[in-house]
Amino acid sequence: MSTRFAADSGSRKAERLRLAVQPVVVVLLVAAVLGWAFGQDLSEVTARSINATTIVSLTWQHFLLSLAVAAIVVLVAVPLGVLLSRRWARRIAPLVIGIANVGQAAPSVGLLVLFFIVTGGTAGFWIAVLPIAVYALLPVLRNTMVGLQQVDPALVDAGRGIGMSATKVLVRIELPLSVPYILAGLRTALVLAVGTATLALFVGAGGLGELIDTGYKLNNWTVMCVGSVLAMALALLVDWLAALAEEYLSPRGLR
Repeated sequence: MSTRFAADSGSRKAERLRLAVQPVVVVLLVAAVLGWAFGQDLSEVTARSINATTIVSLTWQHFLLSLAVAAIVVLVAVPLGVLLSRRWARRIAPLVIGIANVGQAAPSVGLLVLFFIVTGGTAGFWIAVLPIAVYALLPVLRNTMVGLQQVDPALVDAGRGIGMSATKVLVRIELPLSVPYILAGLRTALVLAVGTATLALFVGAGGLGELIDTGYKLNNWTVMCVGSVLAMALALLVDWLAALAEEYLSPRGLR
């Protein structure tokens, strides 16, 4: 028992150390790459792609794309996961999970282009956000269902026994105990969203994928490296924020 406690304590310390170190590493990585890029004798073409205004604008676009995807995923996947975990809906749960699996199994660029075609070739922000949200839906949906299913039935029965309605049991007992699972799924979905958002340039939604694509087309390693590192740094930063949420928003007794 003491060995297990020591292992859990060591794991928590390691996680807290990672939470303290990760943002520092991200900042140092970005600073090093930008310092290397701007320290070169940039050609006119390269300077048009990697300047402060362009970098901030594309990073902000990328962040907004990821934020919109996260909001849609939470608003859709969590309520849907709650509904599918109810007894009366369990028969259709495999069908819905299967559809969500298809959405994630399909190539992300294929979903983007297909949605672009279906909407009549309309380019823009939401044409990228909606298919990326479909792509990132599964982790939150599945984790919400798993989190609710792992709640001890005795706790549910106890809540009903003291006069709680089914809704109160869900809100006060089941969902709080499921928070760590839901947050873990959201963390995965956010990283997926940030990575997939680099493809948003194909439907005119901007983002850091534009730097990567420009560098590739011009065979310019400086532009390509800056775009790639910034996208990776944003994914690591989002992962760090989600890990903080897991650490501090989970019920104290489950940490």
